[in-house]
Amino acid sequence: MAAASSAVVSLETTLRVRDTCLCLHAQRAARALAGRFDEALRPAGLTNSQFSLLNALNGPHPKTPGEIATVIGADRTTVTAALKPLARRGLAGVSPDPDDRRVRRVALTPEGRARLAAALPLWARAHETLEAELDGADLGRMRRDLKALSASRRRPRAPQTHAGNP
Repeated sequence: MAAASSAVVSLETTLRVRDTCLCLHAQRAARALAGRFDEALRPAGLTNSQFSLLNALNGPHPKTPGEIATVIGADRTTVTAALKPLARRGLAGVSPDPDDRRVRRVALTPEGRARLAAALPLWARAHETLEAELDGADLGRMRRDLKALSASRRRPRAPQTHAGNP
């Protein structure tokens, strides 16, 4: 690798990256959305990430951390760490799978169901406000594009080749 002191990136390149980088724009939008929903859900004592986890847990059967990770688009380790505060607060319960005690299952507790129910109108109001602010945007298209982008992370990648290396 060349010495860092000899590398020069032009201002034109910097501005092109700033203005066109999909990753940068997605990160900025994600931070803006997270902050907006964190604020909206604060009265329910939840962050937007916790709300998403509780929503992912809502259902007739307990789920594994891997199943939850698939729903929210995170890795299993991140989900496991994020579930710990919810379990400590009594919003989620973790128990061994009855068929394989090595596997953990996570379910909403009655308090978790109540908290999710209390948060849902706050989420709905914030979501409705956001959609109104995006008046004129093709929200269906936006959702399809975001889902496609999320799905692209899970597709197998072609092998990378580097100059001089197959």
